[in-house]
Amino acid sequence: MRFWSTAERIRPWASGKSLGKRPGSNRAAFFSPAETLLLEIHNIYKHFGGIHAVEDASFTIEQGSITGLIGPNGAGKTTLFNVIAGLYPADSGRVLFGGQDITGFAPHDLFAKGVLRTFQIAHEFSSLSVRENLMVVPGSQLGERLLDTWLRPARVKAEEITIGQRADEVIDFLQLNPVATELAGNLSGGQKKLLELGRTMMAEPKIVFLDEVGAGVNRTLLRTIGDSILRLNREQGYTFCMIEHDMDFISRLCDPVIVMASGSVLAKGTAQEVMNNEAVIEAYLGTGRKHARERVT
Repeated sequence: MRFWSTAERIRPWASGKSLGKRPGSNRAAFFSPAETLLLEIHNIYKHFGGIHAVEDASFTIEQGSITGLIGPNGAGKTTLFNVIAGLYPADSGRVLFGGQDITGFAPHDLFAKGVLRTFQIAHEFSSLSVRENLMVVPGSQLGERLLDTWLRPARVKAEEITIGQRADEVIDFLQLNPVATELAGNLSGGQKKLLELGRTMMAEPKIVFLDEVGAGVNRTLLRTIGDSILRLNREQGYTFCMIEHDMDFISRLCDPVIVMASGSVLAKGTAQEVMNNEAVIEAYLGTGRKHARERVT
């Protein structure tokens, strides 16, 4: 049996370098240069009794992209996220990640593979500080095992210091320095969304699903969140898929944009293409309002 060294266990946080590069990322080992498809959704169905929440949904997400997922309320977007993230079992269909079938994997198994999601309502540890919320994210920490705290206190402390340094880098990256020691429960809605994004950064994800990250956030913080997502994508190669209703936000960040309606994929294209798509306009406005809009224009 091989025992991992402290340096090996905490390699993603051990470089001491800034967030300009992703220290310890195993992205290259996980995907060959020729691969571009990161996630594949094949014919997913999810019903709740007589309600067809997701109906034969299929699409792909390319590595290194920011994919937008939009649609009217009740289109099945969040349900599909929950199926991908292992919160709901699919009635049928498959989810492939890096070519591997991950359909039905539990959330903690997906976390270990680098598949993460956030929620419409932030799930912070309200009685812990912002910094502490970040530090609890990395899995299998030495301090989680009683024997290690007794027999290897120096290694436990060294790992804690290194993870703390990583948390400080994330705080600086997201401009959360003024509230780093504040209890997370005291943050504004937008600050909590930034903290959620920071927690995904602590896990070195391969793909992050963002569920209405801009909901209830003021315009200033929304721009900060958008800037952070773009930087993570462009500078560190993060792949995102995001549900959002703010089309200005979607237009700024996302390409491609996928439209869902009545549980199925309705259209895919650039933000401008889907906003000009007649089927998309009808799905959002309804046939009557669409015709009224045509008469006005």
